[in-house]
Amino acid sequence: MANDSLVTARVIGDVFDPFCSSIDLMVLFNGMPIVSGMELRSPTVSERPRVEIGGDDYRVAYTLVMVDPDAPNPSNPTLREYLHWMVTDIPASTDDTYGREVMCYEAPNPTTGSTGWCLWCSGNWGGDLCLAPSRRHTT
Repeated sequence: MANDSLVTARVIGDVFDPFCSSIDLMVLFNGMPIVSGMELRSPTVSERPRVEIGGDDYRVAYTLVMVDPDAPNPSNPTLREYLHWMVTDIPASTDDTYGREVMCYEAPNPTTGSTGWCLWCSGNWGGDLCLAPSRRHTT
């Protein structure tokens, strides 16, 4: 089962279905590793992060998605599931620079206060083709 903090924060259930982690993922903003629940200021996230993906089978590729589940802010989530970034075809044991960026990074910019965002990584099993969505938000 996923990290209990994700359940407590209602990420599991609201944003993602329950899942089991199968690879290591390291996210670095300005060279600084981050952990789930960490608070970051706007200057820290102005540039896209570096995301290192674990695994040892280079034949397996991954898709990386960063969304804001309550954009523009938690009290007014009119742009729910706002897509900040999407990279596909990232080989195992490499980082996001080896993939294909299908939606360029857009830094989080809440209208008031703070906001949370979720980074999701999934295997492209069987060579699934991931296409860029036509827009960043679901509404």
